[in-house]
Amino acid sequence: MRTDRKFDETRTVKITDHYLMSPQGSVLIEMGNTKVICTASVEESTAKHLAGTGKGWVTAEYAMLPGSTGTRKKREKGKADGRSVEIQRLIGRSLRSVVDMEKLGERTIWIDCDVIQADGGTRTASITGAYVAMVQAMKWMKDQGLIDQLPVTGYVSAVSVGIVEGETLLDLCYTEDSQAKVDMNVVMTDRGEYIEIQGTGEESPFSKTELLELLDLGSKGCSKLHEIQKALLCE
Repeated sequence: MRTDRKFDETRTVKITDHYLMSPQGSVLIEMGNTKVICTASVEESTAKHLAGTGKGWVTAEYAMLPGSTGTRKKREKGKADGRSVEIQRLIGRSLRSVVDMEKLGERTIWIDCDVIQADGGTRTASITGAYVAMVQAMKWMKDQGLIDQLPVTGYVSAVSVGIVEGETLLDLCYTEDSQAKVDMNVVMTDRGEYIEIQGTGEESPFSKTELLELLDLGSKGCSKLHEIQKALLCE
């Protein structure tokens, strides 16, 4: 049983905007002890497969720094490992789902998520923080006269849920995640739409009733994160 918060509460969330000086968008997102630096950089060219179409692209890279875990994690030199590739693809898909690529124009927004401290939920924190950094970069583009309006159709956040010792929990820390019977990540828009659901029965199958309970928890967590994003972006 949790002692620091209720089953349906997230960890303490803090997003520090304009965290770095050079990128067009940057934040430090903290969810409990998990800390991720998310940056967004604008490049005046689109992906090769979109050249000449008038459409832009959003893509992401993800890495865990050597000191982010209990034992040193080796640096990824030259090529990201399988887990990192999976996560950065998830981040890219999640953000692209709410971007109007035609309004973005033939540009690329590069998202970089670097985990400086990991205690569970690094991929979901990365998505939530990266969205804010991306919109910051779009606001910079508008201020520079590169675009007329922000090319986003909604907000995106993500949170983990799971079943630990028979109890459904929101926003799992590492200890809870490592003991979870069911582990799930939920990515949603602020309109209550699902972008992606990643769920696994780690020890045994789970029921439809349990699935719906987890989705309800995920929706509650994402709604809270959307409120934090909106307050930060002054909307």
